Amino acid sequence: MISKIARRNKIKTRIRGKISGTASRPRMSVFRSNKGIYVQVIDDLAGVTLCAASSKGLEGGTKSEVSAKVGEEIAKKALEKGITEVVFDRNGYLFHGRVKSLADAARNAGLKF
Repeated sequence: MISKIARRNKIKTRIRGKISGTASRPRMSVFRSNKGIYVQVIDDLAGVTLCAASSKGLEGGTKSEVSAKVGEEIAKKALEKGITEVVFDRNGYLFHGRVKSLADAARNAGLKF
C-alpha cells in the first residue's frame, strides 16, 4: 500500500512536469499542513518567489474560512505587484475543502486562473 505522502509526491511530480511559472504568468503553489495553509507566487524561470501568504497569525473561524482569508491576501499582494494571471498548482492535493476555498477566494479577489 502506498502512503499518503508518497501518493501526493507522485501526483505532484506528474503535475510539475506539465506546468511551469513564467514572469508573465507565475505559478501559485499551495502547501497545506494540519495546522495551516501557505501559498506562494513563483517565477520558475528566475527561481524567485514573487509574493507569499500564510495562515500564521490569522485566527477565528474554521480552517476553510482561514484558507479563504489567505486566498484574498495572496490575491491582494499579487495585484499590488502587477500580477493578474497565474497558473494554479495544487501541489498534489485534491481540489476540495481548504484548497478549493483558497482558490475561490483568490479568484473572487481578482486573480485569473
